[in-house]
Amino acid sequence: GGSGTPARPRMVNVPKTRNTFCKGKECKKHTPHKISQYKTGKASIYAQGKRRYDRKQRGYGGQTKPIFHKKAKTTKKIVLRLECTKCKAKSFLAIKRTKHFEQGQEGKKKKGDVMF
Repeated sequence: GGSGTPARPRMVNVPKTRNTFCKGKECKKHTPHKISQYKTGKASIYAQGKRRYDRKQRGYGGQTKPIFHKKAKTTKKIVLRLECTKCKAKSFLAIKRTKHFEQGQEGKKKKGDVMF
């Protein structure tokens, strides 16, 4: 691992679109992509691990598997979901850890800046 905390920006601002390589069958070149933030889907109750866990939990005997409590991280890595505007192929791109993430807004203006 790294030593100490890296000097990371307090706010990460990502544009709504970006021109980047598309791995899709018909593209295989740089195309405009729509960017959104990846969200974890709802966990299925039919997934094998969930079925096994529920089976193990039933009856007497308390909690059968460890529940993780010693959480050390305060941030998660931001994952961007890139969708090709041409062929609709989706890909994911993990960026660095940050507490604040925003999309498309202009950052807070400095007091000295004058807007024309």
